Amino acid sequence: MRVLLVLGHPRRDSLCGALADAYCDGAGDAGVELRRIDLAALSFTRDVTAASPEDQPLEPDLQAARADLAWAEHLVFVYPTWWGTMPALLKSFLDRLVMPGFAFRFYGPGAAEWEGLWPDKSAQLITTMDTPPPVYRWLFHAPGTHAMRNATLGFCGVRPTRALVFGPVRTSDADRRAAWLEKTRRTGFALRSGVRSPAGRAAARIRPWLSALRLQFYPMSWAAYGLGAVAAATGPIDWAAFVWGLLFIALLEAATVFCNERLDLATDRINPNHGPFTGGSRVLVTGAISPPQLRRATGLLLVGALTAAGAALGVAPAPIATALWMGLAVLFTLGYTVGPLRLSYRGLGEVDVAFTHSALVLVLGGLLQGAALFDADLWLLSAPLALAILPSIVLAGVPDHDADAAVGKRTIAVRLGRHGALRLAGAALVAAATLGLVFEGLALVDGAFAGLQWFVLPHAALGLGLLWWRSQTPADRLQRIDGLLVATLTYMLWFVLVPWFNLS
Repeated sequence: MRVLLVLGHPRRDSLCGALADAYCDGAGDAGVELRRIDLAALSFTRDVTAASPEDQPLEPDLQAARADLAWAEHLVFVYPTWWGTMPALLKSFLDRLVMPGFAFRFYGPGAAEWEGLWPDKSAQLITTMDTPPPVYRWLFHAPGTHAMRNATLGFCGVRPTRALVFGPVRTSDADRRAAWLEKTRRTGFALRSGVRSPAGRAAARIRPWLSALRLQFYPMSWAAYGLGAVAAATGPIDWAAFVWGLLFIALLEAATVFCNERLDLATDRINPNHGPFTGGSRVLVTGAISPPQLRRATGLLLVGALTAAGAALGVAPAPIATALWMGLAVLFTLGYTVGPLRLSYRGLGEVDVAFTHSALVLVLGGLLQGAALFDADLWLLSAPLALAILPSIVLAGVPDHDADAAVGKRTIAVRLGRHGALRLAGAALVAAATLGLVFEGLALVDGAFAGLQWFVLPHAALGLGLLWWRSQTPADRLQRIDGLLVATLTYMLWFVLVPWFNLS
């Protein structure tokens, strides 16, 4: 492990200096690679006098410090807390070096769109104060610690950041200070087993897989599947068939997501506009998971999906029709990126997702509860839902436009351009609302759409307003549209929740 300790006290012969020495002793015994910067020994201009920190030339000492910050995996800051926060010396050091392009980057026109560039770093804060630590934490809400942990290091992606707080210094005796020094030495020595606790290390191993699963996209298909079951059931739900079918859908979707992650790696690598809904999970890009690991996991998921399918067919009222429909589910779900279909690369991926997340899962839910494959009610429920899904899927290609175009992925956003995608999303938004309200007026599917207008019309108006606002942005600046994606992703929920409520 590469550790950088920064002593932020303006006097090196201070208690903070002794704590820094103690930490270095412990870390040295732990066998880590250690570098140390005593800010009091550096020569640099304290204030940012240029329009932006990156426009101000770095003095030689700061150039060396910048290289050390880039080198380090674990950052340790030792400093006194004066007037609730860090000394001016440490603040000046951070002002000069923690800058865009080095520690973080802005990717949109607004100040709220940023990405930390130090996600692989962790940190330790060691601070002294005259205020009793409980008073500092509970009465004053630890302003300096929060500023360092969240507003500075957290903003740059550093996690976890732990803090040792010692005080009150003014009334401490020699024995108390010796205990602080020993605790600091032990904290440095604890690096022999890594920064994280055993539970933290286990969580760190699990976290990339949770990211790769992209669980934010599953509830929609699960809800549509449940609606199909509720619409078809003439009595109590057959829970055995329901659970096996739901497990089949979940495992198949997870396998599809993993396939997408591998097969979209070329576009994900060059995509600067990735976010929670676009650009993949980044686990392969960052190396958190290797392609062979993801391939093996995909195989296990497919085996699990086929096992669940077999169990579902064992209790299905119409096993032949259900088996054919499940086969279609495998073909079109995996076919989003997997050859020979590769629908997302042919401009058909958006239609594929609208179908698989509406009619495909909704009809499967009905089949497992005894409905016929071409039950009119199931398809009527699916039609406005499919249209409601389209806007978010079309818009998801907007931030990925340049990267997708560069690798030959012919999404609708690539074919129509960013503004063309916005217009198509607006048309689908209106079409879904119109069809749903027509069905409501005709009282189709036993009045399943009753009351839909009260939810869909305000949401559609919000979506159209956001689309119009975004359409005023030049195409090359439509980089991240997370708010618009949230608005359109939640829009589709009304086409499931209202019918579910009315039919249950």
